[in-house]
Amino acid sequence: MATVSNALTRIQHLRLPDAAQSLASAGVPVFPCVPGEKRPLTRRGFHDATADLDQVSAWWDRWPGANLAIPTGPASGIDVVDVDIGSTGSVFPAFQRARREGLVHGWAALVRTPSGGLHLYFPAGTSREQPSWQAPKAQIDFRGTGGYVLAPPSQVRQPDGHLRPYELQSTGLVEPSPVDASRLRDFLDPRPAPVHGSRMVPRRGLDMQRLSRWVAALGEGERNRGLFWAACRLAENNTAVGDTLAVLGPAAAHAGLRPREITTTIRSAYRTTDPAHREPAGIEPAPRRSPPQQALGRVVA
Repeated sequence: MATVSNALTRIQHLRLPDAAQSLASAGVPVFPCVPGEKRPLTRRGFHDATADLDQVSAWWDRWPGANLAIPTGPASGIDVVDVDIGSTGSVFPAFQRARREGLVHGWAALVRTPSGGLHLYFPAGTSREQPSWQAPKAQIDFRGTGGYVLAPPSQVRQPDGHLRPYELQSTGLVEPSPVDASRLRDFLDPRPAPVHGSRMVPRRGLDMQRLSRWVAALGEGERNRGLFWAACRLAENNTAVGDTLAVLGPAAAHAGLRPREITTTIRSAYRTTDPAHREPAGIEPAPRRSPPQQALGRVVA
């Protein structure tokens, strides 16, 4: 992790192509994003990240203004806590509470984001992978397995039309230590309580509460598809749509989906299970017998 801290210190004032080469030379995998944006330029996004100097050089020769991105989690050995600015634009109440609880300490680097928020870099650790998640109410996200962040000196265009950079503020003053992402998430956004109802009788082998916990753990990029898949399973089980909303709704909200998205996705799943209806436009059919590849364990016994 000291390698990443030192590399961030070196690249702060470099041109983007040189910064990409510097990180790759230090063994940190990188990939390019659209200039002024966070969207990957490569087909597979963070899955294409590499420390191969020839490939990195080829990317930035082709896109010299491309933003510089680092995959998080085991791919780079970096986890990042992403703190958005508070409603006042100047304070971070949830972050400060987490600091007082000792949940976010020992970071390796602190980066100011273009919007005025913070990226706190932590070593990913080796004991277990930690998936990415969002805690919208606390305005804190976690970037671990399945995530990525833009690194200095990348710039992102803001609502006022100006480009603003990611800026390294400091490196850790103590030996960095991994953050316990699960404990942090439970503190910021407690898991939805189990829902009990006399009409909720699952078919044999279908554990509704385990399904709910699985939906709650979905990361960005897999939330809609995962919720759709789970709702299809409950619809096939003849669970009333209201009960499915009661079970999966809080879990999907915990994963970061908005109420309207949740309702639309669940009702689309119910329409899909009825042969009289076509697959809803814009919804990719979910697998029928097994959860998406990102599932954190099986949801059926």
